[in-house]
Amino acid sequence: MKVAVFSTKAYDRQFLVAANSHHEHELVFFETRLSSHTAILAADFPAVCVFVHDLLDATTLEILASGGTRFIVLRCAGFNNVDLQAASELGMKVVRVPAYSPYGVAEHAVGLILSLNRKIHHAYNRVRESNFSLSGLLGFNLHGRTVGIIGTGKIGLILGQIMKGFGCHVLAYDVYRNAELEKIGGRYVELSELFANSDIISLHCPLTAETHHLINAETIAQMKPKVMIINTSRGSLIDTQAVIDGLKSRQIGFLGVDVYEQESQLFFEDLSGEIIQDDVFQRLRAFPNVLITGHQAFFTEEALYNIAETTCANLADVEQGRCCANEISYQLN
Repeated sequence: MKVAVFSTKAYDRQFLVAANSHHEHELVFFETRLSSHTAILAADFPAVCVFVHDLLDATTLEILASGGTRFIVLRCAGFNNVDLQAASELGMKVVRVPAYSPYGVAEHAVGLILSLNRKIHHAYNRVRESNFSLSGLLGFNLHGRTVGIIGTGKIGLILGQIMKGFGCHVLAYDVYRNAELEKIGGRYVELSELFANSDIISLHCPLTAETHHLINAETIAQMKPKVMIINTSRGSLIDTQAVIDGLKSRQIGFLGVDVYEQESQLFFEDLSGEIIQDDVFQRLRAFPNVLITGHQAFFTEEALYNIAETTCANLADVEQGRCCANEISYQLN
């Protein structure tokens, strides 16, 4: 099948080309992101392959459909960037990669926790400048602390397992309980109890209408003073301005994020020679107790291999008209 692959970097090409050797799809790579302005590039392509920052709204989908595109193949788990209703009405199939890096994301969350707590990033810069003072680097033992995990699918479960290994108490919240988490001693509670009792809160839930700005001024007020908040899921789970206010008041003691509400204008690009115009982001990264990474939690060799293999297999399924286990229907939205 002829496939227009958008938002591609060198590493995407490397893994997709290797995986495609078993399928022989005709992959045409575009560095640009897919939107209504670039959808014309996909004319006469039966399928498009897209990533997290490609925008497949109704307008984009209509342009794609008019050019002959029938299949939307996501090489990511989230699908909040796709208008599923419009896709359904246009008769387009949407498939995704539901799980590709649960260990990588959970481990990255732990890395953020450890770095923020023990100020490892600050210590690294100090030593490079021959400053060996310990002032301002005081941390706390993770052992005995309470970690609240919101969203206990594969990633949330793995994080719970790791934090139990540190000797932490684990509280959890999810619409659906994970028996595996309960087996290791995780305890499901209501969100209000999780907020009130957690020293560290880590977000691992999808972005939906219900979870949009889950962390906001009201919920921050329910949390322990100097709470640590970690987000490796979706940027819009957090109301950034409310978090900035919480940092200023010291209600939030630490913030570690791999995602950001307006990241599509920033992440995955080298902007080192540019003046960033996002004042909210600039304010956020000015705090010494904030650690931001650029949507890299998923970025492991294993993840890129799994993404490429599943993407090519999904393409084969839709091309051959087979039932694809990774298809997303409008009813799921």
